[in-house]
Amino acid sequence: MTATTMQNSTETLSFVLAMYGDAGQLKYLYFTLALLFYISVIVANSVLIIIIYMDQNLHEPMYLFLCGLFVNEIYGSTSLLPCFMVHILSETHEISASLCFIQVFNIHTYGTIEFGTLTIMAYDRYVCICKPLHYSVIITKRKVQIVILFIWTFCFLEIGVLLSFTVRLKFCGTVINKVFCAHHLVADLSCSSDRTVSLVHDVFFGLIVTVTGPVSYISYSYGNILLVCLKGSKETRKKALETCTPHFVSLISFVFACFYSLISQRSDASSVPYPLCVFLSAYAMVIQPLLNPVIYGLKLSKIKNACKNLLTLKTSQLYISPGAYLNPTLHY
Repeated sequence: MTATTMQNSTETLSFVLAMYGDAGQLKYLYFTLALLFYISVIVANSVLIIIIYMDQNLHEPMYLFLCGLFVNEIYGSTSLLPCFMVHILSETHEISASLCFIQVFNIHTYGTIEFGTLTIMAYDRYVCICKPLHYSVIITKRKVQIVILFIWTFCFLEIGVLLSFTVRLKFCGTVINKVFCAHHLVADLSCSSDRTVSLVHDVFFGLIVTVTGPVSYISYSYGNILLVCLKGSKETRKKALETCTPHFVSLISFVFACFYSLISQRSDASSVPYPLCVFLSAYAMVIQPLLNPVIYGLKLSKIKNACKNLLTLKTSQLYISPGAYLNPTLHY
């Protein structure tokens, strides 16, 4: 290997996101769909955040968790879709190393925050159903604010530490077989002996701290909810179903996205049709951020009523009789 080749193999200035491939004229269709999805995610989540903020009746622990979840959905979709729209129209599909590392940080923090929030929301549902008389004591607004702050801080620090090992690696390859930069695929391109530290940290925190712990917590919460439903009355089961359905659907959707991502990164997905492969790869940052505001907005009566009240208020403010402008006392 010549000196020039050695230098090129150890100093990677950019990576190639190979999954984009050559979409031909369909790239404009993919771009339009991505733009529509992104606008829908921003609008849907922003509307619910504003509604929760403006309605005092929604300043309860459960809706504070939802507000944090909706903020994270906007963060997650922004981590992928703007970059996706740029690359889908590009001919080279190259991404600079610095932007790639930023994307790794953003996407992985989004995922860990999402799973952490869904985990603590499972505990919230457990207390609500299994210990309803003690709910207001165990789950308070102050505690919820502290927990949300802890989840975000911990996830940013965890992924920050992980990425600090990765950015120092030497890379012999530049091709990432995905539509975005993922830590495992980037670390696999390294020819440095230091990659072991990065991968061990990834496995320890990825499998033990951010997966095994939350899964155990969720299993415990839903296990107790199931026991209460089996022993309780029909009314109890109905309440549990109405209370837990949105959260359970959101949780299953996110677990599916993570499971597919894990499998696809470690196996050959060439047999999967290209459009479906791209869609499933981006599922967690596209469908999940749109699914959550839809299911919570449709299933939770308080949010639906708040939406109706807000729309009614805006409509009444827009309609002012002509005489009102002539007689100011009509405003009071």
